[in-house]
Parts: sequence; C-alpha cells; structure tokens
Amino acid sequence: MSTEFPAPQSSVVADLLAQEFGLIPDLIGRHARARPDATALVHRDERLTYGELDALMDRVAASLQRDGLKRGDTIAVCASSSIPYAVTFLGALRAGVVVTPLAPSSSAEGLAAMIADSGARIFFVDQGVAQSLGPFDDFAGEIVSLDGSDAGRPFTGWLAAPGARPEPVSLERTSPFNIIYSSGTTGVPKGIIQSHRMRWAHVQRGGIFGYGSDAVAVVSTPLYSNTTLVSFFPTLALGGAVVLMEKFDAEGFLTLAERHRATHAMLVPVQYKRIMDLPNFASFDLASFRMKFCTSAPFAASLKADVLARWPGGLVEYYGMTEGGGSCVLVAHEFPDKLHTVGRPSQGHDVRLIDETGQTVLQGEIGEVVGHSPAIMNGYHNQPAKTREAEWYAPDGRRFIRTGDVGRFDADGFLTLMDRKKDMIISGGFNIYPSDIEAVLQSNEAIHDVAVVGLPSERWGETPVAFVVLKPGRGETAEAIREWANGRLGKIQRLAAVQLLEQLPRSPIGKVMKRELRDEFARVTEVA
Repeated sequence: MSTEFPAPQSSVVADLLAQEFGLIPDLIGRHARARPDATALVHRDERLTYGELDALMDRVAASLQRDGLKRGDTIAVCASSSIPYAVTFLGALRAGVVVTPLAPSSSAEGLAAMIADSGARIFFVDQGVAQSLGPFDDFAGEIVSLDGSDAGRPFTGWLAAPGARPEPVSLERTSPFNIIYSSGTTGVPKGIIQSHRMRWAHVQRGGIFGYGSDAVAVVSTPLYSNTTLVSFFPTLALGGAVVLMEKFDAEGFLTLAERHRATHAMLVPVQYKRIMDLPNFASFDLASFRMKFCTSAPFAASLKADVLARWPGGLVEYYGMTEGGGSCVLVAHEFPDKLHTVGRPSQGHDVRLIDETGQTVLQGEIGEVVGHSPAIMNGYHNQPAKTREAEWYAPDGRRFIRTGDVGRFDADGFLTLMDRKKDMIISGGFNIYPSDIEAVLQSNEAIHDVAVVGLPSERWGETPVAFVVLKPGRGETAEAIREWANGRLGKIQRLAAVQLLEQLPRSPIGKVMKRELRDEFARVTEVA
C-alpha cells in the first residue's frame, strides 16, 4: 500500500498520532486552540468552527456529569444526522461516557430492546424518530430532543451554561468508546463494544489517505453506522471539515461535493451505483476529490472500474467488520488488475483463512476469514457466549475475530471473497457460491440488481434461486432470464427459479437482506 498524501498537521498532532494510543477529544481540543476559526462541521446552512465545537463538547460533558453519569455509563442516540447529534456524541466521549447510536429505521420493539441492553441513562432523539416510533413510555431515564421539538427536553435547555467545563476523565486503551448494534441482517442485533484504542487505530490510518487540516469529507451515511464513523472521526481528529448529509440522494450528494470542494467521501456500493447512473454525472466539477472510500457490501469490479474511469481522485475499498479484527485494503487506482479482490491485509493486521476444524489452509485454498489487529472489539455487550463464538485463537494465543466470510488469497496476497459462510449453498453435496452466479447475472444488460440465495430442495437439499430487478423499460420474463443464465452457468450452479422484484430488500447502508428473501419466498416458492 504505497499511496500517501501529505496531510497538513501540526508537529504536536503528528507526535500524538505516532503514539500507540491517544484520544480523539484531545485532538479536537488541540485543533480548537491552534485553529479556533477553522470549520469543523457543516449541516445545511449551519457551520460550526473548531472553537465552537470544543466549547459545546465541554458543555455536553459537563451536563452528563451534572446528571450523574460517570466514566463507562451509557447514553443512546437515535436521530437523523445533525450538528447537535455530532456534538452530543463527541461531548459524551470527553466525559468518558459510552455512546450507543441507534438506527431510526428500527422497530419500536427492537429499539426498546437495544436501549435496555445498552443500559443507557439518557436517550437523545429528534421529532422524526418520535413520530415514527411513538412514545418511549418504557424508558425510565431522561429523553432529550436534539432538534428542540416536544419529543423530549429541548437540547438547548438541557445543555449546561456557556463556559461550563467538565471534570477531567482518565481513559485507558480498552475503555469503551461506543456500542454499535449489528444491522440485524443475520438475526437479533448484538451490541459490539468498540474501544478508544480501536477508534485511535482508525485515526492513525487516516493520515495515509490524505485526511488533514485541509480535508473536506461529505458524510452521507447515518451517524449510527460504523461505515460512517470510520470516516467521520478521522476527519475531525485530523482537523478537517465534515459536511453532514441527513438523507442521501445522488444528485444532492454531488451538489454538496461540488459546493464544498470535497476531498473525501465514504460511500457504500449502492450509493456509487446511483451516482454513476446519473445522466448528468459529468456536469459536476469533482476535481477537488483526493480520495473516495467504500465498504460494508460487495463492490462489483465493473463499478469500481467505472468510478476510476470517470471520477477524479483515488478509490480505496475497505474490507472488515464492525467487530474489527483484521481488515484488508484495496487501493484500486494502484491495482486496476485486482478489482475483483478486496485487497491485501492492512499494515499491522494479520488476516488468515481457516477450515472447518480451525486449522489454517494452504495458500490458494478456500477458508473462513479471521483477523487480528489493534482495531478489535472488546466483545458483544452482555453476550459472553456470542463473543466466544466470534473468536478464534492462534497457536501463540493471539485473539482473532471470525468474519463468517469465505475467501481465498491469490499468489500476490490479495483476498478474493467468495461469499458469506452462511450464504454458501450446498446442493447435492457441492459448495455453490452465490456471488459467482450473481456475477454472471450482472453481465446481462437487462438486469439492474440481483441477489442469489439457496432455498430448500427435496432433491438437492438446497438449490440456487435468483431475485432480479430489471432495468427500467426492460420486459424480459423470469423464465427468459433463467434460461439465459443457465446457458452460461456450470451444471451444479444452474438456477431452479428466478423471481422478478421491483427492488431488493436492503439495510439502510445498502446490504441486501438475504434472510428476508429466504424467509419470504421459501413460503411461496417450490423448487425441485
């Protein structure tokens, strides 16, 4: 990984980044003292400088301490992205309080369960969440409305007086930073405890790709998502400006990027697809871009190539888990012949492949991806058994996290992912990787989106079924698509059925909800 950009930083900040461990709120405080008038946060027409951000963080921290919260206590936040949301998150960290950011798309029951599991003492919301989920009668703590609505006590009224300062708090490497609840695509969400050391590792990585005092990052994914936070925190910790976008739309993103002369963005594949499909994409001036990032879902090689060809600046794909462990990085503009991979292990990360017995496999063989690094979760909150299930220990005793993904390293050390282990189809005793079938279907010019899952088969145990979204104006039948695909697939890969859908079910950050496809269509689809 040779790409490096000169990220403007003071000598003090550079010295801090060289340390094994530091704190993000401390770095923001240093920026506030050195460059108080520099822009830190932008949302719509509102702008917050580093001096203002630092003072508000102090007031949030002092307010939490006033309300009796101590180091290690928890708050929950469920709201659209906004400056008060960002200030609350950062201020809580300064007080040593653990933040639990929750998805507004959660059901009322799911939200209540996650809040109860987290042990949150104060719940921060906005009017949109309150209207969609109804009253929070079961929450015993205080509710604060970030937007000043009647959803709770107005944020400005809760906030300590200007000039308030918190009592200093001492934090260790393993002190909890936040609890991120899994998306639920694989079952009941688990609370992933990330430490201050884990987040510090993300900041240290940021300097490699040009984050610094002149960086401008457009943040278009929600603040509850780890996808967002691995860009949000490095931008602010290294003195750049964050432009918050509360709801993504492709043209709106490009408009913001052009207006603010964006240098960085973290987008998920479905967002890249929508942006690149815009007929007027070329009309936007994107020459300011230094680096673009992608993570969270499979990123098609053809889409990577399109981004490289038409969007200025570099392109980097991160592969890893919210749980951490080991990550891979594909610097796509340096390795255009490796776009089918997710890159090589990050510096200081040990990524291995293991078989069903827990033994490492030989180079070139397929195995489950496991990883170890400084960026590794403490564990799942209140679920020690689930934590143990996620762990694998090397012979030397080092702790690795199991990803559940199946992949293979090539001779150059680049990792190609086959599929999620749970998504692998076992048909007639053969292993079938849905991604291989999806790649064939995606080459059909009539198909806009596709997902392949295994459905129960009396004859084969499981058999592949494709769920297809056609491009606008196309009229191909499901059977025509099936026949076309089966003429290009291997015998054991052939599709038993094709279902045409208007859209695939996706999580808020773009992951296909294959479990929903299985659950819904297994009831109504009979396959041989």
